[in-house]
Amino acid sequence: MENIRLLGIRDQTLSVDEVLAAVGDRSAGGTTLFVGTVRDHDQGKSVTRLSYSAHPTAEAELRRVAEKVATDFPVTALAAVHRVGDLSLGDIAVIVAVACPHRGEAFEASRRLIDDLKREVPIWKHQLFADGSSEWVGACA
Repeated sequence: MENIRLLGIRDQTLSVDEVLAAVGDRSAGGTTLFVGTVRDHDQGKSVTRLSYSAHPTAEAELRRVAEKVATDFPVTALAAVHRVGDLSLGDIAVIVAVACPHRGEAFEASRRLIDDLKREVPIWKHQLFADGSSEWVGACA
């Protein structure tokens, strides 16, 4: 699908500029950008760092999710990248962007894209807490 401009699972720093440039489209009246970052807490516990791991099928699943969104909404351009490896507080973990003819469609498509990515793409988060404990969080059941 030519409206899917950029997809990836990367072990390098993610670029908001790269993702935003990928979805630039003169036919779009609305472009949404979501940036997910590593926060310093989760469920009342202080997070010190985390690591993401991906199954070998993660990129194929990301493409499937993106294609479904691009089919269900009038998407003119779409991009999604997710980081793997060790991340520090404040690092960017995921970026999604969607361009559509109108802002409402762009917001809805972007929300579906990030929600489905987190729910269906096999990427797992290992959180390390200040109290020495850790927790694995799965993006899919």
